[in-house]
Amino acid sequence: QVQLVESGGGLVQAGGSLRLSCTASGRSFSGGAVGWFRQSPGKEREFVASRRWTGGNTYYADSVKGRFTISRDVAKDTVVYLQMNSLKPEDTAVYFCRLYLMGRAYWGQGTQVTVSS
Repeated sequence: QVQLVESGGGLVQAGGSLRLSCTASGRSFSGGAVGWFRQSPGKEREFVASRRWTGGNTYYADSVKGRFTISRDVAKDTVVYLQMNSLKPEDTAVYFCRLYLMGRAYWGQGTQVTVSS
């Protein structure tokens, strides 16, 4: 059973930075793709960033390009990060980690990010 746990959210002022972590457990993830999504109150969950677990191209929503970076901790192998810089109030949301593996999507419970103006 795959489990994903997000951490690193919090309250930050506009222009600040946060680094979110997604820790995976349960099996090998090398054949999967991992992504970050977010959801604000009253809005649908939206794509933020993604990559293959083992590397290769990265993909970003236009709204976060140049500010957010998705990466994997090679040493730990089970942790994926979302580095968020130059945060804006509109980045406020619950951020979710998703792993897509062998035709199934696994989600974490989410971590709240609040950006104050």
